Amino acid sequence: MATLKKTTSHPYIPNTVPEVQQAMLEEIGVTDIDELYRMVPKELRLTSPLKVEPALSEYELQRHVDRLLERNRSAKETISFLGAGCWQHFVPAVCDEINQRSEFVTAYAGEPYEDHGRFQALFEYQSLLAELVDMDVVNVPTFDWAQAASTALRMAGRITSRRTALLPATMHPERLRVIRNYLSPQMDCVLVDYMPGTGLLDMADLKAKLSADTAAVYIENPSYIGHIETQGREIAELVHAAGALFVVGVDPISLGLLEPPSRYGADIVCGDLQPLGIRMQYGGGQAGFIATRDEEQFVMEYPSRLFGIAPTAVEGEYGFGDVAYERTSFAKREKGKESVGTQTALWGITAGVYLALMGPHGMREVGETIIRQARYAADRLAELEGVRIRFQASSFKEFVVDFNGTGRTVSDINKRLLEHGIFGGKDLSGEFLAWGQCALYCVTEIHAKEDIDALAAALKAVL
Repeated sequence: MATLKKTTSHPYIPNTVPEVQQAMLEEIGVTDIDELYRMVPKELRLTSPLKVEPALSEYELQRHVDRLLERNRSAKETISFLGAGCWQHFVPAVCDEINQRSEFVTAYAGEPYEDHGRFQALFEYQSLLAELVDMDVVNVPTFDWAQAASTALRMAGRITSRRTALLPATMHPERLRVIRNYLSPQMDCVLVDYMPGTGLLDMADLKAKLSADTAAVYIENPSYIGHIETQGREIAELVHAAGALFVVGVDPISLGLLEPPSRYGADIVCGDLQPLGIRMQYGGGQAGFIATRDEEQFVMEYPSRLFGIAPTAVEGEYGFGDVAYERTSFAKREKGKESVGTQTALWGITAGVYLALMGPHGMREVGETIIRQARYAADRLAELEGVRIRFQASSFKEFVVDFNGTGRTVSDINKRLLEHGIFGGKDLSGEFLAWGQCALYCVTEIHAKEDIDALAAALKAVL
């Protein structure tokens, strides 16, 4: 048998022959491979050989994984008040039933020859979400809210030919890191301060930072720390007067009750679909959406797929397919504005099922339930000695609880609460150092009055 000539240094990794690597480096003007990773923080780089344990048998691997899983305590076993981007909402059984159908869960890209209704399902999802956010165009979902916000801001940069994005200083630190990374090096991020008593955007600071180079102003409503931004119209007027675009990130489940961003001047709306019938999946049930008006300047800047409806060659028959496919990275390849992969289309279908099931009245009812339960929880916790609600602005389902007056750390309080079978709020002490010992508590429609009373009683005992 003829011996195959070895052409690579590793049998499964292409372009690892030293000579080939050197030619590639010279082509892009880089002298060393490490220069390609200069944006990766040093503490995240592997500086020693990777230690790979011997392969386990199937049974041994199953036992190992089961032991790891047994160390978890799920939100089903406890009462959880965690939120901060992945929230516990009720998931109707039909959502799981539909999204596990083989024609949806196994369809990779959903091209016509293997579609089985996937294009239509996504078209219906886009239509339903567009109605909820009061916009015309909605994309096939991105990976999560962070990517949706990043892409929305890059769209704004391309439309305005400007390179600065203004963002609220109260936003999720992890989301901010993703946005900074995604926008670099084409665009810069500048933070706008907040009012200490309410958490609302500091309008004076916004006015001072708006400039001829501002591509977009981005806010979140409700915000990461829970408050409802009531200055939307005023912000929009300032943004548009500066020739910039107004981008609003939103929790879609709030829109059954709160005014959609388009009503107060948003040009691009984005957010996460996870509250709409998607389970938390250990923090992984995320899917971002982007919505705009049906205007060419916006539509042609979407990097992701858009599904539309059109008549076919058969009279009276309609089909579903890509809109302006030529603008996507699938068509442009390396010349695309942004690279778009498989994405999270399955969660779009799930969100569509949820919205169809709930309808306008159901969405309003769940919104009213959430805001009522959250208000009750905030009032109960504020009764405890040494505890106060940090910001006084109206909130939806999340609010910041200040424990500085108790002399206890949030970390210690949460450990003690877990002994009572309760997950406390997210510890913010490492994210907003100036606030001291504060936690972000989340209350949704799944929290009954007795759950909130149990939290108040447990906190009283712990403190």
